[in-house]
Amino acid sequence: MQEELNLTSEYWSARYQSGQTGWDAGAVTTPLKSYIDQLEDKEIKILIPGGGNGYEAEYLHRNGFSKVHLLDFASEPLQNFASRVPDFPKEHLLQKDFFDMENEQYDLVLEQTFFCALPRGWRSNYARQVFQVLKPNGKLAGVLFSTEFDRQGPPFGGSAFEYQAYFEPYFHFRHFEPCYNSIEPRQGREIFMVLQRKERPQFMA
Repeated sequence: MQEELNLTSEYWSARYQSGQTGWDAGAVTTPLKSYIDQLEDKEIKILIPGGGNGYEAEYLHRNGFSKVHLLDFASEPLQNFASRVPDFPKEHLLQKDFFDMENEQYDLVLEQTFFCALPRGWRSNYARQVFQVLKPNGKLAGVLFSTEFDRQGPPFGGSAFEYQAYFEPYFHFRHFEPCYNSIEPRQGREIFMVLQRKERPQFMA
């Protein structure tokens, strides 16, 4: 039941207002920065769901990516971002529930601490929703925790084996390995993934 409560925008607003934002690294993290630096097409349409204070969005924006969209359930991180990056298009700041998104499709979804903030029962929904918001051959890239935590979440941990079951019906696995360049607090506890959208979901018979 506690996990379900964590889904509300009020819960996340309270975390920001009280400064309980331990997931906030204060800058774009090394794995995402390295991946972004390899992207050549700066016209791709990118979504960062549950993006918080949006350091990845800021880095993309500063490096000439013009179709970056930052989404969060709570207003506080989007307000923080707008103040910090005033030239970022305001219409690309989306305060909404990721699972309510319709009629918008992206070339790339970047994952950075959103998946781990969701209750475990929502993980298969996450995989399905990412499939829905990606264009054909679109990609999901980012990091997942590969550890269990000794305290009540969020964040909620897990394993590579568990995650594969969620994503395999919807994605081809282009990269799914232990992350070699995690930031220091997360070293040895992350998987880096690049998954490519299948043409259609494929479930086991």
